[in-house]
Amino acid sequence: MPNETLTEEEAQLLRPSAEAAPRAFIVIDFVDDAERASQVVDLPDGVDVTFGRSSSATVTVEHDNVSRIHARVRRKADQIEIEDLGSRNGTWVNGERIVALQRLSAGDEIAIGPLIAVVGVTSALRRVSPIATAAAGEARLTAEVDRSVRYHRPLTLALVHIADDDAVEAVAHSLRPMDLMAEDAGDDYLMILPELDRTGGAATIERLREVARSAGALMKAATALSPDDGTTVEALISQLRSGLRTGVQGKPAPLPTGESRITIDPAMKRVYRLVERIADTPITVLILGETGVGKEIVAEEIHRRSARRSQPFIKLNCAALTENLLESELFGHERGAFTGADRRKVGFFEAANGGTLFLDEIGEMPAALQAKLLRVLERKVITRVGGTAEVPTDTRLIAATHRDLDAEARAGRFRQDLLFRICGFTIAIPPLRDRPIEIVPLAEHFAKIAAAEHGRPAPSIGADARAALVGYGWPGNVRELRNAIERALVLCDDTITAVDLPERLNPGGRPPVGGSDVRGHLAEVERATIVAALEAEQHNQTRAARRLGLSRRTLIYRMEKYGLKTPPQR
Repeated sequence: MPNETLTEEEAQLLRPSAEAAPRAFIVIDFVDDAERASQVVDLPDGVDVTFGRSSSATVTVEHDNVSRIHARVRRKADQIEIEDLGSRNGTWVNGERIVALQRLSAGDEIAIGPLIAVVGVTSALRRVSPIATAAAGEARLTAEVDRSVRYHRPLTLALVHIADDDAVEAVAHSLRPMDLMAEDAGDDYLMILPELDRTGGAATIERLREVARSAGALMKAATALSPDDGTTVEALISQLRSGLRTGVQGKPAPLPTGESRITIDPAMKRVYRLVERIADTPITVLILGETGVGKEIVAEEIHRRSARRSQPFIKLNCAALTENLLESELFGHERGAFTGADRRKVGFFEAANGGTLFLDEIGEMPAALQAKLLRVLERKVITRVGGTAEVPTDTRLIAATHRDLDAEARAGRFRQDLLFRICGFTIAIPPLRDRPIEIVPLAEHFAKIAAAEHGRPAPSIGADARAALVGYGWPGNVRELRNAIERALVLCDDTITAVDLPERLNPGGRPPVGGSDVRGHLAEVERATIVAALEAEQHNQTRAARRLGLSRRTLIYRMEKYGLKTPPQR
């Protein structure tokens, strides 16, 4: 979901509250100490946070490159400052050594010996309503997912279904100040829960279920954890929608594959002709393409058409894990290799032996691991973390990235020799906007799948919706298209119209309702019925909704759909 320009009302939701000061903190990682986990240290107003080898320091760093009392961070109201206290090796901010007292901002990176700390500021939220609009929710979601992936901080997301307005309000008021509940579609709502891991997120959702139950309603929920379950908004939302529809948590519904794949555009036909040619060879493959374009699907198709098809196909997103965890996942570890390693773990290279290992977002792999991966590809052996024995591996590697690895190599961020090794054969997948002939067929395919999961007939796609779909740029590609159609299915009747699609697809306003066709006639009947109910109840929306057998929020959506504005309050 792209970031959008917010209205004044939506922007109000994200402004600092006048009654509460923002929370400031630093997220600390020890880059060469596998036994020390990251930690969060709060920055209270007027309290010094010191770093050094001394046990009297707030954060003790036992390292030869760190002085006894090395540096100090202090917060004064809205200002955060850092000062080097005469250290031998210096204090660095955003890659530059500081020479005097320096002011810090959210996102600044501090380096002290092996310690890396990132400054964070979370404003208390002042809500005009406890529930944000869909646009405000999308903007916050984009920012929070970016923060989660960049700093490897947990972010729990939930899509919940609550059909009772009183229960919705009760749940929204039970969230923490840093959380956000936003409209999604119909009686579905998006929840953004920063700094909650899988356990904390599950406990929070169970607590909110009890709140809804106490208010007399049931709450269905699907959850996803960033960055573990996905590193893009589209992938995470896809998992949430799939989980809410099917009740199966933990993975999104697959994109079209095999016989159900939609392949009409000549460029995509060429892609799959290449897949057929290289599938049954041992060559390493690099798949290029934007986020959400279907790189994983092409990798699966290569594996499915190869002689390795009966062996494992294992996927790993390199952007989802810290360096230490990524090394352990790739190569495994021996018992006692680090704190918490109470037994031997088989890594993905061993688990995929005889099959295929798909490394997504390989451009995000840290430099130290790039060197280790190169050795594995050249020697066909791995060494577990904490071990010395070499373990043979017969694993085919397929890698993917949305980055320009040639440019990354020239900039020194990606090893040139590794690039040569992984791009034995390169496949570039064009973005969805460059193959518009496939947009409507894909939309119809996703509508059919989602409707079957809902147990309803597949809706048709109206001419206005088709025009909106083809005219949009789809920065999130196929996953964004699927999410848009699945959301529209919740809102539409027997036909998806432009008004059922996300507003970013129809920026010019809502299309007029009417016409001589059956759909137009039915729409006019529904509009007239709503008008009559509102007039009968003196424009009291709650009573009108009850008369119509709808929830109040569904009534408001229908009013917006038919251009019925709420009269001013007297």
